[in-house]
Amino acid sequence: MVKDLIIKNRSCRGYDESYTFTEEQLKNYVDGARLVASTVNLQPLKYFIAWKKEDVDKVQCRIRWARQLPQMTLPHPGMCPTGFVVICQDTNISDNLARFMKDVGIAAQSILLMAVEEGLGGCMIGSFRPDEIAEGLGLADNLHPLLVVALGKPAETIVLTDVGEDGNTAYYRDENDVHYVPKRSLEELVING
Repeated sequence: MVKDLIIKNRSCRGYDESYTFTEEQLKNYVDGARLVASTVNLQPLKYFIAWKKEDVDKVQCRIRWARQLPQMTLPHPGMCPTGFVVICQDTNISDNLARFMKDVGIAAQSILLMAVEEGLGGCMIGSFRPDEIAEGLGLADNLHPLLVVALGKPAETIVLTDVGEDGNTAYYRDENDVHYVPKRSLEELVING
């Protein structure tokens, strides 16, 4: 069952904007994330949740999407996410930003899997300037944005495919706007001793 959720958990870049989140939903995702493992159990991560349109817009205008598809504007107009979780590190707890990046990944994946379990989806976004996000959201100086998790009801088709003989792993879209994500084979990834 967990593997099924992992397969469904694609980086979605197109959403049904008629779907809206509640504060309780996003707090529930953060509640799941706060319970996961943390390096030396220091727990320096804090979470800004955006479900109100004005906060969602403040995040959306400060992030960049799909850098491998610079010729496209994604999300397409009218297909933006309707919720965000901005994962920050509280530098009053630890100012070593690199040390806790694995914690960020674990927390983000947990949030996304909880969303997928509800029939929703999302995308981890690292393409932003932390100072712009912090200023736009009015974050305290000790809160450093590390990752943005976009959330919403998926409104696009994403297909997993095998990496071709050329070894190219770049995702792409076809003429019908279907999003293809090449994945390396299990045999290529497993190291035999």
